[in-house]
Amino acid sequence: MRKHMCLKPRGCLMIEHRLIERAIEILAVERDRLKAGGTLDPVFIDKMVDFIRTYADRTHHGKEEDILFESLESKDLSQEEKDLMRELIDEHKYGRKLTEQLVRSKEAVLEGDKAQLESLLDAVNKLVEFYPEHIRKEDERFFPDTERHYDKEELDAMLREFYDFDMQMIHEKYRKTVESIEEEKESV
Repeated sequence: MRKHMCLKPRGCLMIEHRLIERAIEILAVERDRLKAGGTLDPVFIDKMVDFIRTYADRTHHGKEEDILFESLESKDLSQEEKDLMRELIDEHKYGRKLTEQLVRSKEAVLEGDKAQLESLLDAVNKLVEFYPEHIRKEDERFFPDTERHYDKEELDAMLREFYDFDMQMIHEKYRKTVESIEEEKESV
């Protein structure tokens, strides 16, 4: 039996939201530590970037964009639902931009540009502010409002797609890890 078997697609997405919220809370604590004069912990930043990119964006947003949103394109959505879906997609792009800013700023700080710590803190602060509101919008408005467009069989089929998608994620992540290591070794 599968652990955390969801009854509906939105249940799976909301379970993932709870883990993302926990990670963002940890990121907020790190932000506060840095603001209080703490030194940059690049390993922590790398772990958070990996979590955001692999879990929050590629896995979670991947299911939203590649399965749910794509499926909704064929449904008779209200203009409000269409507008909210576009807004959520734009917010996903915004999250990616902030994560990229976090990576660039961390690298610059490590290379000696201490002024980039402000840019890093800006990215962290915006991520900490962004995710809770984004999640609330999906949990409280978008998921419940759009679920009405599906019958039970369609919801069950989407759940199977979610599980298949998740099964591919670990293979994708570690294939990319090995490819990255190979590229590093070839350039030496």
